[in-house]
Amino acid sequence: MNVWAINKELYIKHFLIELVHRYGEKTFSLIEHPEQYDAVEIHLNGRPELSCYIYRFAQSAEKFAVDLKFPLVENNIIGANENLSMEQLLSIIDIHFNLYEP
Repeated sequence: MNVWAINKELYIKHFLIELVHRYGEKTFSLIEHPEQYDAVEIHLNGRPELSCYIYRFAQSAEKFAVDLKFPLVENNIIGANENLSMEQLLSIIDIHFNLYEP
């Protein structure tokens, strides 16, 4: 994922840089949503059925929101995780993708 080549707002790019720093370049794939300057979707390589839609629109300054997408659409969590700090967002991503170490 070449973060600098995508047309996204600064905080989304900052999030993507932190994601690459923590998990490596080959852990996640990016679904850009080019029509949305302040949003991006990620999924683990090889597991596109499980993803996170990260966005900044309608959030407080320097805050993020994330919608969690599951293989069964009725399990999706939409609109419940808003105004998150970067650390809160990354913690949710750790749990959603089972990347945390207990």
